[in-house]
Amino acid sequence: MLEHAKQKTANLQQRMRDDGIELAVFTDESSIAYLAGFWGYLGIEFGRPTLLVVRASDAPTVITPLMESEMVSEMTWVEDVQVWEDIGQRTWGRALAGALGAEPGEIWIERNSIPAVVRNHLDDTYPGVPLNDISPVLGAQRMIKTPFEIGIMKEAGQIAGAMMAAAHDSLREGAREYESALAVIEAGSRKAAGFLTDRGWDRFVSPMIHNLQILQSGTETSMVHRRANVRAYQKYDPVYFCFCNMAQFKQYKLGFDRMFHIGDITDQARDVQEAAIAAQQAAIAAIRPGVLAEDVAAAANEVYRERGYLTGYRTGRSIGAAYLEAPELKDGDKTVLQPGMTFAVDGGISVDGVTAGRIGDSIVVSETGSDYITDYPRQILLSHH
Repeated sequence: MLEHAKQKTANLQQRMRDDGIELAVFTDESSIAYLAGFWGYLGIEFGRPTLLVVRASDAPTVITPLMESEMVSEMTWVEDVQVWEDIGQRTWGRALAGALGAEPGEIWIERNSIPAVVRNHLDDTYPGVPLNDISPVLGAQRMIKTPFEIGIMKEAGQIAGAMMAAAHDSLREGAREYESALAVIEAGSRKAAGFLTDRGWDRFVSPMIHNLQILQSGTETSMVHRRANVRAYQKYDPVYFCFCNMAQFKQYKLGFDRMFHIGDITDQARDVQEAAIAAQQAAIAAIRPGVLAEDVAAAANEVYRERGYLTGYRTGRSIGAAYLEAPELKDGDKTVLQPGMTFAVDGGISVDGVTAGRIGDSIVVSETGSDYITDYPRQILLSHH
């Protein structure tokens, strides 16, 4: 993993040289994980920024809180790890100034994700110094996944599959939503543990599946992103599981969704769900190198129109080290698809206060079409019990 991260940083430095960029500061967790190979479990929400300073022609610098520095030093290939403390003179601002030098001509930052505390510091400390956006440069590199990255994402897909199977098996009349969430966490964590060792870099990767389970059942299924509660399932209930903030491994994220029904399914719910599946399958069938991102969305939207439904959802989003990368499968995105791009591709319909139809998978663009990263039956799914 660390050799791969080192190579990705070298590739970025070449892009920077080609574009005349001398100095960039990365603050987004996914970018730092992508380039430096490490991440923390306490982030900026505790007021403690971690930064990666990348120069076009010199070795990069990591700036991290003192309390995190031992773990960071073990997790990253970057040799220059500068530490800072909450009190005294060893502030992160001083560490950053040392890394940037006395008079930087311009500083490239991740404009849309840089924490306000860091942006304010740069504005105050370096008045008049242009702050340009490095995100499109790194984003272009991240669009195309390497075989190594795709391999990790396929492991994440197996973990997600175990989670969905556990979700399915948890469904029965009288069972409660939170019980399904617990089953998902246990199954995913056990599957993830099977891919890990307790040695080397691996020992810093937790197998624990976490984040609040997105789960809705009954008439509230149309709410899209509600969390699991104590509601008990009833016969004919639709039950929706979204793993888009849980299906991840070694910092690589997937999208994965399925809809189930308790015992049996009503005619209306069947019609809605079959339309969602058909739209998703039309989108996936349209994916191949040379196709525009917006054309994939158009294929799904045509199905919705034919079946009399409207949808405000994008059809898909690029996935990787972040939950949302570029490009997106939606109207107006004219990115040309290339082999190695990875997407979460969704079908989604809401009938407010009644039911919904949803399905989502992760795929990788191949030389001739696409291959699934996630796998679970793409059909009407009833509870086992």
